[in-house]
Amino acid sequence: MRLIIFTFSLVVFTIVNAFQVEAQLSTKSKKAAELYTEADNFRVRGQYTQAIDLLEQAISKDKKFYEAYFRLGVIYKAKGEIDLAEKLLLQVIELNPGNNGPSFFELGELYLKKNNYEASIIYINKYLAYNPRNRQRVAEAERILTNAQFAIDNAEEMAEFDPHPLSDTVNAFPMQYFPILSVDQNSLIFTRRLGTSMQYDEDLVVSIKDKDGEWQLPVSISENINSEFNEGTCTLSADGRTLIFTSCYGRQGYGSCDLYISEKTGEEWSEPKNLGPVINSSAWDSQPSLSADGRRLFFISNRSGGVGSRDIWLASKNENNEWEKPVNLGRGINTVNDEVSPFIHPNNKTLYYATNGLPGFGGFDIYYSNELDDKWEKPENLGPPINNGEDQVSLFITSDGNRGYYSNEDNKSKDRKGIIYEFDVPKSKRVEYRTSFVTGIIKDSLTQQPLKAKIELYDLDLDRRVSLVNSDSINGKYLMVLTEGSQYALYVERQGYLFQSNTFNYQKGDSSKSIQRDFLLSPIKEGAKTVLNNIFFETDKYELTDKSKTELKKVVDFMNGNPSIKIQIEGHTDNVGDSNYNLELSKKRAISVQTFIVNQGIVQKRISYQGFGSKIPKVPNDSDQNRQLNRRIEFKIVGLR
Repeated sequence: MRLIIFTFSLVVFTIVNAFQVEAQLSTKSKKAAELYTEADNFRVRGQYTQAIDLLEQAISKDKKFYEAYFRLGVIYKAKGEIDLAEKLLLQVIELNPGNNGPSFFELGELYLKKNNYEASIIYINKYLAYNPRNRQRVAEAERILTNAQFAIDNAEEMAEFDPHPLSDTVNAFPMQYFPILSVDQNSLIFTRRLGTSMQYDEDLVVSIKDKDGEWQLPVSISENINSEFNEGTCTLSADGRTLIFTSCYGRQGYGSCDLYISEKTGEEWSEPKNLGPVINSSAWDSQPSLSADGRRLFFISNRSGGVGSRDIWLASKNENNEWEKPVNLGRGINTVNDEVSPFIHPNNKTLYYATNGLPGFGGFDIYYSNELDDKWEKPENLGPPINNGEDQVSLFITSDGNRGYYSNEDNKSKDRKGIIYEFDVPKSKRVEYRTSFVTGIIKDSLTQQPLKAKIELYDLDLDRRVSLVNSDSINGKYLMVLTEGSQYALYVERQGYLFQSNTFNYQKGDSSKSIQRDFLLSPIKEGAKTVLNNIFFETDKYELTDKSKTELKKVVDFMNGNPSIKIQIEGHTDNVGDSNYNLELSKKRAISVQTFIVNQGIVQKRISYQGFGSKIPKVPNDSDQNRQLNRRIEFKIVGLR
């Protein structure tokens, strides 16, 4: 699959200058030479149609004019018409008994694109045998050799790979590219262009799946976002309420391309704002990718201070919800060449990106790296069939890791160049850490009115916050991504209310189905109570386990934030066993919780305790699941100063 690179946010101009200007061309026809020279003026400006017409006229004047065949072959190669380019370049070698170094180089690169790695090595070695003096071209030849040998050494049996274009309902424009999906996979957002050249405007559009799973006609994402300026190459937070996109022309900015942000409240997107000088620079800043909670932003920039030309940079939000200065991901990820199109998977662990600075199967290959203990592992080539001899410059993988999306440049069509494809990711290439998500609505328990609240997700194994989002202030909706491999605590908080918690044990191999959890927050008042769902004890024991510390520290924070309240810790058990034993066990467990909180600096007179045993079940004790719900610790507000 050859992915689109012809877009405002990544424009690569390659000017082939393989034949040095010679004092005299091989042709004896003055007219053919004039046409050749005129064609070259069009070629260097990328005006290939005019150049091709003139070169064909030159060849009609002299059928053995090999320089014209060469130029024509180079142009068709640049256009992606590889088979025709191959035929023309081989014809050059047949016609020209002299120095065929330039043709050997072009064929070596061409065969790399065709996945004919053995032929690529043969022709590049023939080129190098001429001892060429162009150091840049020699370095490129050596890179081609390295990649061809890498491809041979890392050949795999081609996994099942059957990409297919989305319907014409989605692929409705001359160009569509850089697709992204919402976490629930029901919304597809991409950049569309109404023509195949740079002069046409770019906008962001969205296609929604209907109840039958069919993509609907794409529409403008918002009149507040799309404008007479260009909007493209976007990223979306997992809850679908933060959008960051690239704009290069028209808007007031800091560099040649800047990043802009829009927030969704209810069903309305806000007017886009420039992310400002903390994120944007006087250089080229583009191709953003947001983490699931919208608190980490990966993007490409060619600003100073990097490793190579285009590097991946990372900006993070602080506790005040402000973006901090971006940092370069460093030499472990970036190379002295180009990195493009970063994509941080919703698991917030796996970073996909394309680079031409590491050994691969062609020019740009897709690599990935997992972040463990705040460090990025050595990048791994995604390998065939996704990578091949052609350029792969972007890839979107769904949250469950099962499907991939990319855009392909169709060089056979004059009317439609960019097409969005989807495919089933081969099992061997699927993301190591899949994701699910929990979603719901947060309301006031008394008024039933939706609330804006803070939702935090903690990894209980690490006692560490891994995600932070807010519910929508209009409808109370929230979405939080859960990454496979941990036990999680989820906290819902709002000033003036009791916090609530929930627990999710999402170990590797567990079901990845989404979860619905609505929360009714109780205003702080005497008698209000909440269950501490992440307090854990061993069976028949009252000593707190280490995983309980996360929740207990939340209680301490709540007490410090509300110094006027007094609470009672209440212990409950199920009805299994002796009732007196259960009563004593529930009392000792409540004491353990009280002791921990006091040891954290909360004065003891603010915390009482009581054990109820099995006297106050939350639900009937008629199943294992219900009995588990009845084994609980609650705290209740018993006083307000």
